[in-house]
Amino acid sequence: MSAASLPVDPNNLEALWMPFTANRQFKRKPRLLSRAEGMYYYTPDNRQVLDGTAGLWCVNAGHGRKSIVEAIQKQAATMDFAPGFQMGHPLSFEFAARLQAMLPGDLNQVFFTNSGSESVDTALKIALAYHRARGEAQRVRFIGRERGYHGVGFGGISVGGIAPNRKQFGLQLPYVDHLPHTHDPARNAYSKGQPEHGAELADRLEAILALHDPSTVAAVIVEPVAGSTGVLIPPKGYLEKLRAICNKHGILLIFDEVITGFGRLGTAFAAERFAVMPDLMTVAKGITNAAVPMGAVFATKAIYDAFMNGPENTIEFFHGYTYSGHPLACAAGIATLDVYRDEGLFARAAELAPYWEATMHALKGTRHVVDIRNLGLVAGIELEPRSGAPGTRAYDVLVDCFEAGLLIRTTGDIVALSPPLIVEKPQIDRMAEMLSAALRRVA
Repeated sequence: MSAASLPVDPNNLEALWMPFTANRQFKRKPRLLSRAEGMYYYTPDNRQVLDGTAGLWCVNAGHGRKSIVEAIQKQAATMDFAPGFQMGHPLSFEFAARLQAMLPGDLNQVFFTNSGSESVDTALKIALAYHRARGEAQRVRFIGRERGYHGVGFGGISVGGIAPNRKQFGLQLPYVDHLPHTHDPARNAYSKGQPEHGAELADRLEAILALHDPSTVAAVIVEPVAGSTGVLIPPKGYLEKLRAICNKHGILLIFDEVITGFGRLGTAFAAERFAVMPDLMTVAKGITNAAVPMGAVFATKAIYDAFMNGPENTIEFFHGYTYSGHPLACAAGIATLDVYRDEGLFARAAELAPYWEATMHALKGTRHVVDIRNLGLVAGIELEPRSGAPGTRAYDVLVDCFEAGLLIRTTGDIVALSPPLIVEKPQIDRMAEMLSAALRRVA
């Protein structure tokens, strides 16, 4: 009997090196999910867990959607894979056209990737190549932001600003600087929606440009709402200022909408919610309801047209992935867009947002809570850290909530909630009740 055919103990967790996880701690007391439906996960012993995080910010239409499952099954039986280099398949063009019809502003072109990390690295490469195509090859600098999260590729961690994601990996991309983050609890604690104070933080971009020479800067990249760092909402006027400064100096503005895209803020994209249009937009997660991994970069037609020069038989952009526009992912994406449209889920999120806001802010005064912030169907509840042990209080709350039947997300000492857009008001109430109870129990 070969090693590959030997029976495996289902309780043996040692072979898997888990991502973004304290492996030893987890394997001593694992939290396992075995199936999902609607608003709920289920554990192997069939215990129900209310999904307060849309999986990982990604299952926007809820779990186990029949039409999405059937679309994937049908496509798998029809054609499992098709190469995307010098070849194509109809679904990739259909899905791109469907996405194009949703895009705000001047965004017009779709480049498929397989994840948010790949989308970010792709957008950075597009920015560099775009400027080179226009005769400005000196534009090689990027400006990210402190506490920004742009995936885990070397480009993404270079422009990102979360220290633990960077410090193990030595040198990253050269020619990168960072704006200050926008979190200002002294002035903006318990803000409902966009904070009143902090637009002036965008002016720091001018100082960075003066230091480096704006003619050397290719792009500025920010999350409209910084999600993975703990739900940091942009102050009123902040994104507008970034856009104006980029326009002034001929710099591309990239919005990382991997989290905010596809309804999280009550509109298809955060660019619409804030009425600020980027030159490039990165997406993933909700693009397929997370049923099949996929991502994309959206670009303006002006950026695309800058590449369409020279002989027609010349490859214009030497970049792509084996699985770009994968048939199963496209089938899942088209079915996902149908669900969003047919059920009006983006509008539904907007309608639920005031109730969500009131329920989340009712947690003010709960034990350990020092700030609450929200926008659309996302909320961050910041906890007072334990002396000398940052992050441990929120982790204990995560474990307590899971045992009680609620899935939350934590980053540092911040609890993030971002439920599927199909959430009902009683489920919102239940999330708040369970989180409040966990906060009272945790020392």
